[in-house]
Amino acid sequence: MDQMVRQEQPSRTRKKTQPARSTSTEAKANDEERRDHRRGSLPIPISSRGGMDGNFGSEERILWPASVLAGIAMCAAVYDITQKVSSHCFKGYDNLSPMKKVEWNNRGFSTFHALVAAVVSFYLVVISDLFHSNIIIDRNSWLSDAMFGVSIGYFLTDLVMILWYFPSLGGKEYLLHHGLSMYAICLALLSGKAHMYILMVLFTEATTPFVNLRWYLEVAGKKTHNLYLYNGLALFVGWLVARVILFIYFFTHMYFHFDQVKSIFPLGFYSILTVPPALAVMNLFWFWKIFKGMLKTLSKRRQQSENGKAE
Repeated sequence: MDQMVRQEQPSRTRKKTQPARSTSTEAKANDEERRDHRRGSLPIPISSRGGMDGNFGSEERILWPASVLAGIAMCAAVYDITQKVSSHCFKGYDNLSPMKKVEWNNRGFSTFHALVAAVVSFYLVVISDLFHSNIIIDRNSWLSDAMFGVSIGYFLTDLVMILWYFPSLGGKEYLLHHGLSMYAICLALLSGKAHMYILMVLFTEATTPFVNLRWYLEVAGKKTHNLYLYNGLALFVGWLVARVILFIYFFTHMYFHFDQVKSIFPLGFYSILTVPPALAVMNLFWFWKIFKGMLKTLSKRRQQSENGKAE
């Protein structure tokens, strides 16, 4: 049977004195899961996760550290590839200062991670049937585990570089963003809970390539190029969809499934009530800065166009 997706068992056994639920909704969900098992779209769990008690299976003990190391190796490999490709393909790269070269290469692996995270998150949440069930809070798969491990490896690598070159690669807001992101991902990975919500947050990385392309064009002296303008418009729309509207959907979905959210262990429950709102506030702050920058760029283009017509 295909083991791409597994239904995790609750991390703690239910007390015998607690009455068994017999609602029609749960019965319907159980019937649906049994049909999925028979069709093969929802395999029987490979192993049972021990929640936050540390009772993890052999699969997790191999997959988690391997995926974190893979994330770190990915960053190192893409950093070197970006350096070599840029040196041969872009004449202005060799003229950059050493710090600019470091940031140039750093943005190379951040773009690569963003693309991988966005694609995997979109596949798991939208395309696959992993979360197409009435019960979603306990749903996870080896692919979501692996993606979380790779992302932890990326955030660790980027955080080390930010601290080493601080504040050249980013200020305190980046430290806060990376810290909150790793904290939320680690909780979801260790507990097996709320993978859908963490994947939705990871999908917001889809805007990173536009942010990095904007920086590349600015460093290359292409701020007056049409590509700079089009990328800025794409960044504005992408940020609005992936980091503003998506978070509205995130909180709405969590509200309508709050009975499941409450079943998370206390630390995870209070974290999911505080970390996503904090990230949402940061996204709104950056969205306001992007909006002002876009208006400034459009205003300059309009003035240049009017001056050209006058001449």
